[in-house]
Amino acid sequence: MRKVYLIVMVAFQFSCFAQNKQVLYNFTSIPQSSLVNPGADVSYKFYFGIPILSGVSANLGSSSFSAYDLFANNGVDFNDKVRNVINNSSNRDKTQVNQQLEIFSGGFRVGGRESQSYISFGAYQEFDFLMYFPKDLAILTVDGNQKYIGKSFNLADLNLRAEVLSVFHVGFHKKVSEKLVLGGRAKIYSSGANATSTRNSGFIYTGQSVGTPNLYEQIISSNLELRTSGLSKFTKDEYEGSVPSDIAHNTFFNGSLGLGFDAGITYYFKENLQFTASIIDVGFIKQSKDVETLTYKGTYNYKGANPSFSTTNEPEDVFDEFDKAIPRDTSYNKYTTWRPTKFYSSIQYSFGKTRPDDGCNCKGSVNGRYVNAVGAQLFAMTMPNEPFVALTAFYKRSILEKLDFKATYTIDPYSNKNVGLGLSGTLGKLNMYVLVDNVFEYKDVSKANSLAFQFGFNFVFQDSED
Repeated sequence: MRKVYLIVMVAFQFSCFAQNKQVLYNFTSIPQSSLVNPGADVSYKFYFGIPILSGVSANLGSSSFSAYDLFANNGVDFNDKVRNVINNSSNRDKTQVNQQLEIFSGGFRVGGRESQSYISFGAYQEFDFLMYFPKDLAILTVDGNQKYIGKSFNLADLNLRAEVLSVFHVGFHKKVSEKLVLGGRAKIYSSGANATSTRNSGFIYTGQSVGTPNLYEQIISSNLELRTSGLSKFTKDEYEGSVPSDIAHNTFFNGSLGLGFDAGITYYFKENLQFTASIIDVGFIKQSKDVETLTYKGTYNYKGANPSFSTTNEPEDVFDEFDKAIPRDTSYNKYTTWRPTKFYSSIQYSFGKTRPDDGCNCKGSVNGRYVNAVGAQLFAMTMPNEPFVALTAFYKRSILEKLDFKATYTIDPYSNKNVGLGLSGTLGKLNMYVLVDNVFEYKDVSKANSLAFQFGFNFVFQDSED
């Protein structure tokens, strides 16, 4: 139990607040857009992000309930609120948290003044948390099994993963022709802490024989597994350190290592009709530091009168039988985790062309630029049970020469009314941007099923006559 409390504490220690960055995607006046598509059509002489402040993002989503459902001051008893949440949820509902902090970033053109080849690099810290709603276990915990004689409670509902890691990356993208841009990025992952429990199965069943109302058969078939890396030392009684600082040290200097890559493309069917696609975080981490796997495997079968687990009835024999039937085992084998892979794609139609001027050309246009664009985006991400899929419609507008705006409308498992807004502006060499999702939910965030924001500051330099 102490390990469970530790995992929950780590989750909320590193996240104050789904990894779909639909407002950032193909918002090419922002250098960080290449992080979600290394083949984005961006150009610059060189740029660098302000350390720690170049990219700060957080994303929280729950498809089953909001804070308002549990804590609203509406006269409803809290226990009834909990039951309502359970009854209105399913084991396909999920809670996600993703947080990123860019440590440093930069990029520069290679190959001379006329070259269209660019190298980018950087490092960021990331926290991921995903948990499916354990409906059967929640019912059993709140109501017990008295009302559910004959029902089998599914232990596979216990399904979660959490990780704190750092990512060091180097990317390359090239404008091969006026119609085609290709890009790729290599990544080194360093995991400071990981907890994974996605291979669970089994059931808890209580039956009653016909004509024998006081005799029961209880079967617990358990195949539960919790794999951790970088966490077990914190559960030891002799541990006297600081969990956040030690995990941060492991994340950047002493973590389990892995490799991955991104790839992306931009293609112009016509000058004002663009297609993009990217695949992000195709990679793995070999969990090898401070690894521990806890398992509860076995079958317990009790027949007879319903046991009363009280001191008076001395249930030690029952507990001993249970421990022998479903023992707790601990192993220390290394294991491999795969990163949640993301896929983006978009189609964009641009209109409202202006004459070329002497301003910054960040959108790849050589014969002027289009001030308006509309289109659609598709996002998909791998998950343990089924992929996460979102569809976005967007509108982009260049308000001024160095001030760009993007609005999105997204349908995903969390909401069918997600409106996002983004603003990117450049003052001198300083590029500033802010992106916000679910803007209408900020009037009462307690009722929101998902929230996301991102902001950052970069210095972008172009050739003097661009």
